[in-house]
Amino acid sequence: MSKVSLNDVVKNEMRHLTINRQVIGDYIFLLAGALVQAFSMRLFLIPGQMVSGGISGASQIINYYTHWPIGLMIFLGNAPLFLLGWRYLGGVRFALRTAVSVAAFSLFTDLLVFFIPAQGVTDDMVLNCLYGGVTLGIGLGLVYRGKGTSGGSDILGRILNRRLGISISQAYMITDSLVVLASGFSFGWSKALYGLVVIYVSGLAAEMVSEGTGVYRSVIIVSRSPEEVAKIVLEDMERGVTILSGKGGYTGADRPVLYCVVTRAEVNQLKEIVSEIDPSAFMVIGQANEALGEGFKPLEEIKK
Repeated sequence: MSKVSLNDVVKNEMRHLTINRQVIGDYIFLLAGALVQAFSMRLFLIPGQMVSGGISGASQIINYYTHWPIGLMIFLGNAPLFLLGWRYLGGVRFALRTAVSVAAFSLFTDLLVFFIPAQGVTDDMVLNCLYGGVTLGIGLGLVYRGKGTSGGSDILGRILNRRLGISISQAYMITDSLVVLASGFSFGWSKALYGLVVIYVSGLAAEMVSEGTGVYRSVIIVSRSPEEVAKIVLEDMERGVTILSGKGGYTGADRPVLYCVVTRAEVNQLKEIVSEIDPSAFMVIGQANEALGEGFKPLEEIKK
């Protein structure tokens, strides 16, 4: 009995240690993401007078007329949204990490003014647009990896989604478009158009950082020899296969359906296997942004 109890204690301690390491790693991602976003603002976006939407973009516009600290305005602008959106932020842990991300971003943005020249590193609008968008997206992606958000449009989008039934993507488009429109009156319409490019590029970079570069393929196979195809995929490719129950819409006959997920490099190998076993098989190959579980990223790494 004592041996079992000791094992339980050891397992429990190891579990807590793993969770603590995960939490520490999340906050490192949050702080690193906030710092990268602040660098993006001070090196490229603020000197180039380009806004990326949201509270940070609105703060740039207000700063243009009042010279109030941008980081402080980012914090003050997010505070009421955070209080309003607390119930929509996906739990206390998620809300707390968002608060840390916003506070760190605001602080770093104002602190870096003492270390980075006001004119940034270049006066080329294209370079400011591209590098500003990429670095901003990297920062956002790191924050998402830390299971937080950047506040601003994220919070407002959730509120509009719950209250008015507007999809979150549409809410983002509305809020960011309004800020970019306002920047056109302040900084000029050419810079406002560059701001739209910043939003697009930062979104791509954020998605790549938060979800990784690995793009997987989800495959559906309808074959007359499902067991044989599944056996070869399991043994030769060492990939899991799920056999689903299906019925032909025209014939009404039972027709098992195979479902599996493979890497992009394994698609051709899978095609050859199916072609050799059943040339008349039907295959649908789609794109999966992420695969979790056996053979891919362990689900344990996703724990909050």
